Amino acid sequence: MTESPVTGTHGGRSPDIVDPISHAVGVTPGFTVRRANPGRRAVRGMRDYFGALAALIILVIILVTTQDTFTDVSNVQNLLQTNAPLFLVSVGMTFTIISGGFDLSVGSMMAVSEELLLLFINGAHMNPGLAVVVTVLCCGAIGALINGVAIGVFKLNFFVATLGTMILLQGVVLVASNGTTKVINSTWLGSLGNHTIGIVPIPVLICAGVLIVAWFLLWLTAFGRAVYCVGGNPQAARLSGISIPWTIIAVYGISGLCGGLAGVVDAGRLTSATPTAGSTLALTSAAAVLLGGTALGGGIGKLAGTTIGVLVLAVLGNGVNLLGISAYWQDVVTGAVLLIAILLDQANKSGVLAIFRQYGRLGAPSAGPRTPDDVGPDGERSTARA
Repeated sequence: MTESPVTGTHGGRSPDIVDPISHAVGVTPGFTVRRANPGRRAVRGMRDYFGALAALIILVIILVTTQDTFTDVSNVQNLLQTNAPLFLVSVGMTFTIISGGFDLSVGSMMAVSEELLLLFINGAHMNPGLAVVVTVLCCGAIGALINGVAIGVFKLNFFVATLGTMILLQGVVLVASNGTTKVINSTWLGSLGNHTIGIVPIPVLICAGVLIVAWFLLWLTAFGRAVYCVGGNPQAARLSGISIPWTIIAVYGISGLCGGLAGVVDAGRLTSATPTAGSTLALTSAAAVLLGGTALGGGIGKLAGTTIGVLVLAVLGNGVNLLGISAYWQDVVTGAVLLIAILLDQANKSGVLAIFRQYGRLGAPSAGPRTPDDVGPDGERSTARA
């Protein structure tokens, strides 16, 4: 740890130059800012998803030592390819949970995406590439204009709003498809979902591209900081001049885009439109995001943690198949992971003793309001104080 004064001469700097980091967090001149070295900062940044990372390592070690086929290239490709929709939806869910919300409609959005592809390619005979772009944009618009407006503008509870959207979209898909799975007539779409570049499946490359774009938005843009601030302390965000309605509309638009892209990948892998696609994906993605250390109350979260959470569930599901265990047990374990993640999140916010006090009385002491200075895009609290 090194110390540098906010003002004054230090290392040849002019006395009237204010440290930009100190100025950004509002430190009074004359105080000092303690900067952690990069290594310590990286270790501290892993705290939120260290448990998930440890679980992933343990699962991999067990499967490597007990199942010879686990490390086969074909098995690893299948593991990553089949879980690509889950990862894409989880990226969108990370945005909504960090902003202090939740999106129950992402699974239905995935089914809508597949039905739109069927309509554009089979019905309108649209170019498959153009159909993919239009489909994803339509899903983003649905998420923004229905969920985003309902929550951000009309102040509806996010569970109620997204639950209503989920039921609405499910009904529309069932009416449009008559409840039947239909083949999408496009070899290009099939290649998108099943082919590889080298040994890497194309869906994995799509996931990597989405991850890079999402990381850029959350870490390197004013929008990303607004998302954290809205989730951490809406009142402070409002006083800081952040447009909360527009931020929420954008967040649910991103969730819709991710759900639409997940539908494209799933439809490409199966070359068909399934009306029940993504029916359990909302809660599974929530389990992955919470397991990765994102706070259910908003304001804290990392895409690295979400990636680890998805890999834990993916490896767990693959291990269940390789061990010959009934696939129904995967749902049992996923539900248990979700409950444990929520419990740990509550323990992190209120303290372990506060959880036990909830059994004896209504409510629990909160961790207190968070300010923009407390929460940054890496989910850490600032060490600088006025």
